[in-house]
Amino acid sequence: MILVTGATGGLGHETIECLLKTTPATEIAALVRDVNKATDLTERGVDVRQADYFDYPALVHAFQGVEKVLLVSAVAFTDRLSQHRNVIDAAKEAGVKHLFYTSIQRSSDFVMPEVTESDRATEAYLKASGLVYTILHNGYYFEGLAYLIGSEVPESEIRVPAGEGKIAFVKRTELAAATAALLTSEGHNNQEYTLTGSEAYSFHDVAREFSKLAGRPITYHNSEPAPYIAQLVAAGLPEPVATFLAQWAAAAEHGMLAGTPGTVERLLGHKPTSLQEYLKATYFPGA
Repeated sequence: MILVTGATGGLGHETIECLLKTTPATEIAALVRDVNKATDLTERGVDVRQADYFDYPALVHAFQGVEKVLLVSAVAFTDRLSQHRNVIDAAKEAGVKHLFYTSIQRSSDFVMPEVTESDRATEAYLKASGLVYTILHNGYYFEGLAYLIGSEVPESEIRVPAGEGKIAFVKRTELAAATAALLTSEGHNNQEYTLTGSEAYSFHDVAREFSKLAGRPITYHNSEPAPYIAQLVAAGLPEPVATFLAQWAAAAEHGMLAGTPGTVERLLGHKPTSLQEYLKATYFPGA
């Protein structure tokens, strides 16, 4: 049996959707904090189990009879490492054989305070646990582009503190499909994979594609972090969240999100969604 944690969240739920295309529902379990939010999975025959990452006894109970666990990492601004250790320890106690962990892409040594240190510590803890492991270094979602530049077509310019940096954006649904492919195939014991799109794009590229689609000039200007954060706060975001988004832009500037190993393309058997395809479908629906 394969168990996916965070099963009512975006990546967890979409991974289960992909698993259901090739795997009987009776062989899939979903870990959730609130079973009432997972009725769609229950109705389709998925074994929905309740536990919180902080509740060690509940985790041990939830992992009974499970061979593989996909640990979808805890959100930023929480004690990620303690939660991850709980899941790893509980999986080992319950007899889980193989644990997959969703880390974040690190194509450079740039450090994001909210995630990099806890990712590295989790990976080291997992490797020392005795469990068979697979570490997935997930790229930046295309869907996260709206957080960086807004959800509307820019009028004439894009301002982000990303310098000349590039991002190998990947659609979350395609990341989920690649993850499901890894969960249901062999040969991934004690391996690490970076899961990204097949091409990395700068914000100059983003502006250029917007210009083509909108039929008017749209340019990219590198912003300083402080005014960018102030702009996001003025738009209603809490300052810690705005600062976190600026960190992602800085990560792009320093090459952390630029690697394109082609793993997702190989797993899917086709090229993942391109920047032009994503922008057209998302910002220009029906065009």
